[in-house]
Amino acid sequence: METTSVENINLLDLYWQGGWYIMIPLTLLLAYAIYLSIERFLAIRNATTGAESFMEHLEKYVKQKNFDGASNLCAQADTPYARMIEKGITKASHNIKDVSLTLENAGKIEIFELEDKLSALATISGVAPMIGFLGTTIGMITTFHQMSVGGVEIQQLSGGIMQAMVTTVAGLIVGIYAFIAYNTLVAKIAKAVYYLENISLEFVEALENPEK
Repeated sequence: METTSVENINLLDLYWQGGWYIMIPLTLLLAYAIYLSIERFLAIRNATTGAESFMEHLEKYVKQKNFDGASNLCAQADTPYARMIEKGITKASHNIKDVSLTLENAGKIEIFELEDKLSALATISGVAPMIGFLGTTIGMITTFHQMSVGGVEIQQLSGGIMQAMVTTVAGLIVGIYAFIAYNTLVAKIAKAVYYLENISLEFVEALENPEK
């Protein structure tokens, strides 16, 4: 009984088989997507870390009308919610409506900062598969051109098709990663927005109900 030996696929050889002009851009996109996802994850996590402890101390300062102490607390925390409250403290001597408006505007700025660069992840999730498909198309065109010129062996034909498929797989891998990272971060930002709104309401309530 004859046995057929199967040659193991070397991933590095398979990588370069996709063509450097396609694989290198996809690699760079993947590296950038990984960097963005980690950097934004840490920034968003910072937006909610320590919020409960911060509010406990802030309410004590506000109810005692110790706005200098409250301002120093915000400066030390240096988080999105602290920066937002610090803006509100500057209007503490005004009416509540002015304070609320200041908090709302400051909150929008902080949310915008949290969403910074997320559009790049969304772009990568769409562009990477298209680049992979471009590599596939180029590979197929090259293969059919060789067939029309002088014909090719079945081994060469299958090799050319495999080369074309490699770029599709690579593009999809990068696109899927970027897509998952983008949607995960969007969900985390929604949670951070809730924290900012809640902290803003607690601050306004503390201003409206100071200790007698």
